[in-house]
Amino acid sequence: MNVDLLALMDKFISGEDTSIELANQIEVLLDDGFPEDDVIQMTVEMLAMYRPYGGDFLFDSHAITTKLRQTTAYLKRL
Repeated sequence: MNVDLLALMDKFISGEDTSIELANQIEVLLDDGFPEDDVIQMTVEMLAMYRPYGGDFLFDSHAITTKLRQTTAYLKRL
């Protein structure tokens, strides 16, 4: 388990940093680390469509925070 990945996810979840840059960093780490995991890949897809305030066909920070909470719990069970 990549502790740095969990720390970055916690940073987003806490609201400390909800930037697109952090979301992109998490996206890459998840995609590289779990390329065959369908649950993780769903998170990767959502992160790729993240904008802080959402928009048409985009996810806002609330939706991503919720998904990252679920993904963090999933990763801790692996």
